[in-house]
Amino acid sequence: MTSPLNDTDRRLVEAASELLIRTHDADLHRVAAAARGASGQIYLGLSLRSPRVSVCAESTALANARIGGEQDIEAMVAVGLREDGTTVILNPCGVCRELVPAVAPGIRTLADDGGHPVWVTAADLLPMPWVRARSYD
Repeated sequence: MTSPLNDTDRRLVEAASELLIRTHDADLHRVAAAARGASGQIYLGLSLRSPRVSVCAESTALANARIGGEQDIEAMVAVGLREDGTTVILNPCGVCRELVPAVAPGIRTLADDGGHPVWVTAADLLPMPWVRARSYD
């Protein structure tokens, strides 16, 4: 785990934050994400919610990166909105901890460690990844 944020990292957080502030709707979009490809391009994503299904912002950011032709996605951050209107870095949910490294194996994710941003790897977030059980006939 590493924590210092450089200008490139701050731009990633700012991109997700600006998207969420601009589009926030408590019923539809509560989380925004930004993913940075090896090209340096930033791809954005929003969470989508309905009464029966939700799609995480991280997955839509990854989809946008793939649509944009990005093959190597290096970094990602997701943010939520506090009551005071400022954004906060969110840790990935269990589904994203499984999905994100499947799509982008070498990705680093910016996580919140008690109010301090830290870069973590997929292995940090999911040290024992899901493995298909054998069939016992």
